[in-house]
Amino acid sequence: MQIDTRSLANNFLTPSIGTYAINLLFLFLILSLSTSIFAKEPIFIEESVNGLSIKDSIMVWHDPSDQKSLEHVIEVFQAGGFEQFDSPGSTGFIKGAIWSHFTLQNVTTDKVELALEYVDHQLISLEAFSTEQSADLNFTSIANLSLLDSFNEREYPHIRFVFSTTLQPGQTQEFLVKYSSQGSGYVFPALRIWTPSNLQKMQNLESIGLSFLFGGLFLMFVFAFVVGLITRRKLYFVYSIYALAKIVAWATIFGYTHKYVLSTNFHWSYISISGAFTIFCGLVFTRMFLETRKYTPWLDKFLLFMIANAVLLFVAALLHIKALAILSITVALLLYPVAFIAGIRRWSQGSKEALVYAVAWSFLATGLVSQALRDLGYVEHNFVNYYWPPLASYTEMIVIIVAIGIKVLTLRQQKIVAEKQYRDELEKSKIKLEVLVGERTIELQQQKLKAEIEAQTDSLTGTKNRRSFFSESQKFIADCKSQSLEFSLMMFDIDHFKSINDTFGHACGDEALKMFCKIVKARIRETDIFARLGGEEFSLLMVGSREQALQMAERLRKDVGSIEIETSKGTLTLTTSVGLSHMNAENSIDELMHQADAALYMAKHKGRNQVVEA
Repeated sequence: MQIDTRSLANNFLTPSIGTYAINLLFLFLILSLSTSIFAKEPIFIEESVNGLSIKDSIMVWHDPSDQKSLEHVIEVFQAGGFEQFDSPGSTGFIKGAIWSHFTLQNVTTDKVELALEYVDHQLISLEAFSTEQSADLNFTSIANLSLLDSFNEREYPHIRFVFSTTLQPGQTQEFLVKYSSQGSGYVFPALRIWTPSNLQKMQNLESIGLSFLFGGLFLMFVFAFVVGLITRRKLYFVYSIYALAKIVAWATIFGYTHKYVLSTNFHWSYISISGAFTIFCGLVFTRMFLETRKYTPWLDKFLLFMIANAVLLFVAALLHIKALAILSITVALLLYPVAFIAGIRRWSQGSKEALVYAVAWSFLATGLVSQALRDLGYVEHNFVNYYWPPLASYTEMIVIIVAIGIKVLTLRQQKIVAEKQYRDELEKSKIKLEVLVGERTIELQQQKLKAEIEAQTDSLTGTKNRRSFFSESQKFIADCKSQSLEFSLMMFDIDHFKSINDTFGHACGDEALKMFCKIVKARIRETDIFARLGGEEFSLLMVGSREQALQMAERLRKDVGSIEIETSKGTLTLTTSVGLSHMNAENSIDELMHQADAALYMAKHKGRNQVVEA
């Protein structure tokens, strides 16, 4: 029904007073109807309509109870209860249902088949009624769609609610559409109008785009999982789970899970559950990647709060507490920039990969925040911000895997540097140890040599001791015999040595022994063996003939006799008695010593200070 306002105005201006009053009353009624029932101009439909939005051409009414009948709604509409919808897109978070009214007029000369598509996925049920424009408003049901029904029952196998209508040439139809969240929720009381063929084309484009997104996320999942198996790094496994969770979440949100996996017994809570798990995985990955617990503890508390909120969303969805679930998901979306701030903070602390992560998260955060603002009714609903969150999510995952690569490369470089430092330190330690071992070896050798010398040397006089004398004399005699060399053995005894100790003291006695040895050592050769056998007794093995031995013994006796030691008790002089024995073919060292000792005894018995030959 259309109003010819020009004809009404002409009648109203006729000079007849009677008709003037009647026309005035009629015009008032018509204008009243015009401001209520026909407050919006019809939406003109042409032959090839392609996603025409009706948002600016609708009137809406809010039913808080979500229980009002169609008859009651018609009464409200006739009474002017419907108002112009002036929100950019959403009604915001409300309880109950929204009814909308709009009019379609076919301005072509052909019949037009139309597909009317709901613009969003966040709706539990949609009912549509239509009537040919007339005064009686006899609306009949043309669609009753529910998220809880089997997907196969839908007229259009579309991921969003779609219902159809047909307009005859020049026909005008009015529509009442009920949008219900079955409780509290966000409603976008708007539709897009398509021809069935154009809708199918758009659906195909959407499917291709989302398939590309899901395929990319799946490749990231496989890549991260395989790299995790190779490197044994937990970060890659968490990322792979995060990528898989995103596939499930976006597939569920956009209706593909309902269409292909759970065509029956689908429930709105599955969307919240998958979203909660994805948010949880993303935040766990963020804390691990940025190491916020270690480096930014105050921001880490915000991330822990966000994780707790994700758990709350999960529980609310499991318990079908829809209002709490919607509130929780809105809070989660609005808090997403916190992770971006954490990334910038870690970058300021010197983490290069954190900047790349912050850039990646900024894509996701802006997309999800825009979604939250769109749901709250502050941002217009359109294809750009509808698909911005999944596209931003996909971009985030790509950039994050680059950030992971940078992090792993940084860790590898740090490992290489650390290993080099370790090798350098190990080499330095090795060199130091070798030096210490060398020094210690030399020290031990010196100590060993010193011990050997001490074991073979008389500590007082520095000559060989009894043990050393017998040890070396065996070899000395064997060498001489093998080379047919003559040798002799001398036994020395300092005369009256006990009397020297008693008279001049032991210190003078020790000094006398030292002087004695000094005199003897000065006369003998290196090949000769001179030793202190004990007390004041000494022995000397020397190479040479009998005559040479006698001459050496006399010379040594005289040299010792020339020793004078000044003491506090006067001058101390020394004399020595010498016993001499010579080799033969059968002599051993014991026999030579026995013979020399007997000769020494004879020298003492004859008066001392003389040489006696055995």
